Amino acid sequence: MTQPPNPPYGNQPQAPGAPGGGSFYVNVLGQEQGPLDFGTLAQMAVSNQIKADTPVRTADSQQFFAAKDVPGLYSDKEWLTTVLISWLVGIFGVDRFYLGYTGLGVGKLLTLGGCGIWAIIDLVLILLRKVPDAQGRPLR
Repeated sequence: MTQPPNPPYGNQPQAPGAPGGGSFYVNVLGQEQGPLDFGTLAQMAVSNQIKADTPVRTADSQQFFAAKDVPGLYSDKEWLTTVLISWLVGIFGVDRFYLGYTGLGVGKLLTLGGCGIWAIIDLVLILLRKVPDAQGRPLR
């Protein structure tokens, strides 16, 4: 059986049994904030107001779970894996292919990472967590 495609970022997925009801509550510095809809929660993730391990709960549950467990909120790509790929083979554009940026990967491959300059800039941007995946979701 095939899996349905990932929904575009900002649309709340409807995965049965997965955490992710209508509204969420976030525990930041011991203070509970909410109710928040999925779009607001996604904006908080993109702007680094919450991290992947920030405690989140749904409105119908008292049990907290990590924000990275909300389907579609964070990328399925790991930050450390992306850093290592960028360091080792970033000059060939493999890091951009890994994140889903096929066009940028081909451009980086054809120019050999801009003779190394583009590869170094990408590595720094990835280290600073400024590069999301192709759907705009922050890396885990």
